[in-house]
Amino acid sequence: MSTATLPATRVRNGIKVPKQARDYVRIGLWIALVIVMVIWAMPLLFVFLTSVKSESDIFTTSSFAIPGILDWENYTEALDTGNLVTAGTNSLFIAIVKVPLGLFIAAAAAFALSRIRFKFDTIILGAFALGSMVPIQVALGPLFKTILDLGLLNNPVGVILPYIGFGLPMQVFILHGFFTAVPKEIDESVRVDGGGNLRLFLQFILPLSKPALAALFILDFVATWNEYAIALVILQNKASQTVPLAIQGFQSQFTSSYGPLNAFTIMSILPVLIIYLLFQRYFVQGMFTGAVKG
Repeated sequence: MSTATLPATRVRNGIKVPKQARDYVRIGLWIALVIVMVIWAMPLLFVFLTSVKSESDIFTTSSFAIPGILDWENYTEALDTGNLVTAGTNSLFIAIVKVPLGLFIAAAAAFALSRIRFKFDTIILGAFALGSMVPIQVALGPLFKTILDLGLLNNPVGVILPYIGFGLPMQVFILHGFFTAVPKEIDESVRVDGGGNLRLFLQFILPLSKPALAALFILDFVATWNEYAIALVILQNKASQTVPLAIQGFQSQFTSSYGPLNAFTIMSILPVLIIYLLFQRYFVQGMFTGAVKG
């Protein structure tokens, strides 16, 4: 004769309620998340602590030791001796112009490929997918010659145009998958009301695609802000430098000045951090939606 095993109970407010079994999978995931977070945060913590230490503290204390007195003079010295203000302004201008413009062009192309039927549309989409695999380095020579012939050397437009061109393939491919998942019934309702493709694109598809566009905005802003190879070839004078070039120049001049060098690095990542905090609520949603629905 078998007996049924009653679930364990506990008393809560005078009422017996069943105990919930421990979710060991969730506990394991949280432990893994904490470990990954610590590993990711350690380099950033090291850079910040070094940026607020004096030269003597850097060489006499542990790398992760908190200094008794925070030396904010490193930040002042980095601003005075580096080219951060000019380089930051240049990088911000390039990113503000390139990222929205590039995303709009990519969204328009993805809309055409997902909503308008025409010959060779699948081949064109495949060409965009292959274009995302082409490394920038193979095009630096021809790119320099083209920009030189156009008279755009040391000009922000000289890097904005290549940035848009190299960023389009991946953006079109991702947005195409997202747009394809948008119900076709929306198209029919717009057409019944007398609307065309332009109204459908601007008033319906783009608003519905905010999570995907926000995720791509963050990724594209970070990529544009940190881009080095094209900027090194096209922007050759100090007045037109971007942040990565300014960091490289500052490091070559002040190799042993670890405090100001790390302070320079911390200040250079602040705009990227601000952009992420502004759009982070859309980031995960947009990336997962594009990955699943595409």
